[in-house]
Amino acid sequence: MHVLPFLALATLVVVTPGVDMALVTRNALVHGRRAALLTAAGVNVGILLWVCAAALGLAALLAASATAFTVVKLAGAAYLVFLGLRAVLARERAAPASGVRAAPRDLLAFRQGLINNALNPKIAVFFTSVLPQFAGAHPSAGALIVLGLIFSAIGWAWLLAYALIAASGREVLGRARVRKTLSRLTGMVLVGLGVRLALERRP
Repeated sequence: MHVLPFLALATLVVVTPGVDMALVTRNALVHGRRAALLTAAGVNVGILLWVCAAALGLAALLAASATAFTVVKLAGAAYLVFLGLRAVLARERAAPASGVRAAPRDLLAFRQGLINNALNPKIAVFFTSVLPQFAGAHPSAGALIVLGLIFSAIGWAWLLAYALIAASGREVLGRARVRKTLSRLTGMVLVGLGVRLALERRP
C-alpha cells in the first residue's frame, strides 16, 4: 500500500469545503455545539458505512450502475434541497429554557449528517476508483478497509474540530437576527449544492 501519498490526498479531500461542512455550519449556527458535533459524527458514521460497502464490493456496483448511481444521486440532491429550503423558510422559535436540551433535535442532527453522507454517490466513486490506486498492484478487501479507515480517521479529526470552530461562531454572533440570516444563507448553499449534485454526471 502507498499510505503516505494517500494520507496527503485524503487530507486534501476531507478539508475541501463541501456539503458536509455546509451542513455542520448550518447546524452549528442554528442549534449550537452539540448539534454540530452530532452532525459531524453522523457524517463520519456514513463514511464508515461506505468503507464497509467498498470492502464488500457494493460501492463498486453502485459506481458501475448508471441507474443505481442516478437514483442515489437524485435522492441525495432532493434531501439537500429539502434541508436547505427548510433552513431558508424556518421561522424564529423561542429559545429553550437554560439547561434544557431536546433529545429529538440531537437525533435529528446526527441523522442529517448520516443520511447526507449515505446518499452521496460521489463517495462510492471515490472509494472504488481512487482507493484501489493506493492499495497495491492487487487490491484486497483488507487493504481497502485499511485505507478507508485512514480516510475515516482524518474525517473524524477534521470535521469534529471544524464543528467546534463553527459552533464558536454562534457564541460570537449571538444576536438571533444574525444567526437567522446566516442560517438562511447556509440553507441557500445547501440548495445550490443539491442542485449541483442533481446535475452532475456519473464519472
